[in-house]
Amino acid sequence: MAKIFYTGNRESKLLSKIESSKERERIKTIMVIRDNIDSFSNKVSMKLIEAGLVETVSKSSIENQIARCLDTLCKAEDFDIDYMVAPFRTLVSNPNIASLYLTAFIVETLINHKDVIDIFGSDEDIYFCIQKELASLMA
Repeated sequence: MAKIFYTGNRESKLLSKIESSKERERIKTIMVIRDNIDSFSNKVSMKLIEAGLVETVSKSSIENQIARCLDTLCKAEDFDIDYMVAPFRTLVSNPNIASLYLTAFIVETLINHKDVIDIFGSDEDIYFCIQKELASLMA
């Protein structure tokens, strides 16, 4: 005989707390990025170039593109963000939405920029490079 599972009040409260904590983290991350777009885009572009993940003709051009991407992230609706990161959602188990969005931007859009020669490394390498800089910004 099959068991029947009922979602009780306890489970719904727990699920609600998990969802609200994810949403709070998302809002906090976007607020921190909004306040530090220029410095964060500078750090990310520098780390990507230093790590050899992005080969470019002009660092300032890459920095400007990343700053534009971050500005778009701060103004975007949830659906637009989810649509952009959908192919990369399974990249890591508990992804940071900003790092995932920026990784998607670099892999899908920045690779076609006129000043980018090539992008090296895996998607995970790019994600963890960005996440390391974001973690230092959030601290």
